[in-house]
Amino acid sequence: MKYTELGNTGIRVSRICVGCMSYGKPSEDFHLWTLGPDETRDMVKHALDLGVNFFDTANCYSHGTSEEYLSRALRQLGVNRHDVVVASKVYFNDGQLSPEAIQREIEGSLSRLGTDYLDLYYIHRFDYNTPIEDTLYTLHQLVKAGKVRALGASAMYGYQFHNMMIAAERNGWTKFSVMQNHHNLLYREDERELIPICEQYGIARVPYSPLAGGHLTHTGWESGTKRSNTDTNMRFKYDRYKENDLQIINRVDEVARRNGVSMTEVALAWLLKKGVTAPIVGATKVPHFDSAVRAVDFILSDEDAAYLEEPYEPHIINGARPKPTDV
Repeated sequence: MKYTELGNTGIRVSRICVGCMSYGKPSEDFHLWTLGPDETRDMVKHALDLGVNFFDTANCYSHGTSEEYLSRALRQLGVNRHDVVVASKVYFNDGQLSPEAIQREIEGSLSRLGTDYLDLYYIHRFDYNTPIEDTLYTLHQLVKAGKVRALGASAMYGYQFHNMMIAAERNGWTKFSVMQNHHNLLYREDERELIPICEQYGIARVPYSPLAGGHLTHTGWESGTKRSNTDTNMRFKYDRYKENDLQIINRVDEVARRNGVSMTEVALAWLLKKGVTAPIVGATKVPHFDSAVRAVDFILSDEDAAYLEEPYEPHIINGARPKPTDV
């Protein structure tokens, strides 16, 4: 495994991050395909054995049980807290990013994770109902109190992230160091504005859905997995562009065959070539994670990268949330 600094935080992370949305109690109103506590422990152990030290979860994943299962796994495996980097999030909760909500939700996450600090705390989306200064000041206080080491943001419009960075600078508050956005070969809309802003500020990029919900790991569109059959959010994100995206998928397969690697390795190597710090991989099977880790050592050529990118057509925004309209 290779490691790098997470932005300017001084935090050392593996070039692959474990996506813990795959762990937690299955439910009809979240996901039905998530792993139980024993399977979670086995996946976490395997990731650690491969040298991965970066774990990403959220207060809302499987209604908090993702955080609980991750904590249980690390405890059962006897992992020293300081040897892993743990990230969680706030927004999909009562009060969204109000000061009261952030103070309440950080305590809940710390309790479920069995720790007294988070290495990285994300705002999961942009909150139109709370002044950004109120949110930023509250996050800054968490850093000063030692409950959070670094701050991140996720999936918002470029102007929103830029405004928040300016407000933090103007007031001398802790700035965001990490962006977790939607980015993969099938969805590249953030390349227009959000990613250039991240580059301007030296922000580490840790994209979610780097394999497009599994679409970039196999030929064809359907995989027959439980996730493929039940994840309506994944269908909403990708199904409308199926015909265009299948062209890209076929090229990923072609490049993989030509280089003697898996499609997973090609898709993740493309992101790493684009300057990504650590793609978040939500694998549910050991072989899938092995393939993801091998991507760190696979260098995609400029010619292959251009060939993969060429068929892409613009997509509607998916990730950033539009301002709610009055009914």
